[in-house]
Amino acid sequence: MKNEPSIVIREATKSDGGVLRVLINEIIHIGGTTAIESPLSDTEFGEYFLNGPNFIYCHVATTRNNKILGFQSLTQHPKLAEGWADIATFTRQNPKIPGVGTALFNATILYAKKIKLEAINATIRRDNIPGLSYYSKMGFVDYSVDRAVPLSDGTPIDRVSKKIVIEDTSGAA
Repeated sequence: MKNEPSIVIREATKSDGGVLRVLINEIIHIGGTTAIESPLSDTEFGEYFLNGPNFIYCHVATTRNNKILGFQSLTQHPKLAEGWADIATFTRQNPKIPGVGTALFNATILYAKKIKLEAINATIRRDNIPGLSYYSKMGFVDYSVDRAVPLSDGTPIDRVSKKIVIEDTSGAA
C-alpha cells in the first residue's frame, strides 16, 4: 500500500473557502511562487476564487477523508480574448503530495472542454521555476513575456505567459 493519499477531485464550495485561503496564504508567506504578495482576507479570497465577477470555476483536490491538498481555478481576465480563461494552481507545500497538480489539471481541461473554452492562459513569475515547469509539463507553451514587472518592493521580475489550446475531442464538425 502506498503512503501517499488517493486524490479526489471535486468542485470547490463556499465552505472550502477558509481552508483554501489558509493554504494560499501559506504559499504567499513562503514567497516566490505566486504573483499575489499579500495575504488574502476571506472576502478577497472568495471574490477571486469562489464567486467574484471574473470567477468561472474552481476544483479542489482532497484525500478520501476530505483533507484539502490543493485547488485550481479558472477566471476571466480583461486582457485575454473572449473564449480564453486564466488559470491559477495552488497545492499544499508541506507535505507536498505528488500528482495533485496533474489531477487538478485533468479535471480543469475536462471542464474547459465542457464550457467550450478555446484556450487557457497561465502567467507565471520568471523566478517561479516550479510553476514554469508544471505548466510546461501540462502542455502549455510560452507566447508572451511582460518584462521587469515590479514586485511590491520594487524588484523587477518578468512574467511569462503560457497558453494551452483546448482541443475539441467531441468529434463534432
